[in-house]
Amino acid sequence: MNRIREELFNLADEKYRLFQMGLCPDTDGIIGVRLPVLRKLAKEIAKGDWRTYLKNGNNQYFEEIMLTGMVIGCVKTDMEEILKYVGEFVPQIDNWAVCDSFCAGLKFTKLNKSRVWDFLQPYLFSKEEFQIRFGVVMLLDYYIEDDYIDRILNIFNEINREDYYVKMAVAWAVSMCFVKYEVKTIHFLEENELDDFTYNKAIQKIIESLRVDQETKTKLKKMKRTMI
Repeated sequence: MNRIREELFNLADEKYRLFQMGLCPDTDGIIGVRLPVLRKLAKEIAKGDWRTYLKNGNNQYFEEIMLTGMVIGCVKTDMEEILKYVGEFVPQIDNWAVCDSFCAGLKFTKLNKSRVWDFLQPYLFSKEEFQIRFGVVMLLDYYIEDDYIDRILNIFNEINREDYYVKMAVAWAVSMCFVKYEVKTIHFLEENELDDFTYNKAIQKIIESLRVDQETKTKLKKMKRTMI
């Protein structure tokens, strides 16, 4: 057993392992290490010979894959090198938890919006469920702003997939667009090509938001589609 894997098993929490298994029922190899502990370990790895770690990392367990993604988000190097590692990592994503945690850690995007936008485009129209989710969650995390709001709503309208985790990501993203750009998103909801499940789930998530007033929620309830 390599040193990092041994450390992960030493850090395992059985109660958290069972909890995480409930959140990711289709994911095997969960050790049970809490996210703050993984983040701390990732920062330590990123301060050392992280290139060798990423080259030789054994991603057999859920936490090993999660940790690799976190390390990529922590390293200090030029953007193109980071994007190379991002591109190598994305095909390893096979559950929503790794996807969303990975996206949240790619904070270098904030200073490189245009370059990362171009990088994301192939993923948004991939044939792979979690590659699309990666693209959508990246838009959700970093691009709900004036320069991109119209473009991302258009992209959400063009994503037409039956994959559950894609639908949920698009619904989540649309709901967050509503919180920041209510008028634009209302217009989008009034005329769009979203499938019924994604559309209704987006409205549900908006209604559940504490940042939306009751009058608006009442209006949105009436906009839900009847699903046969």
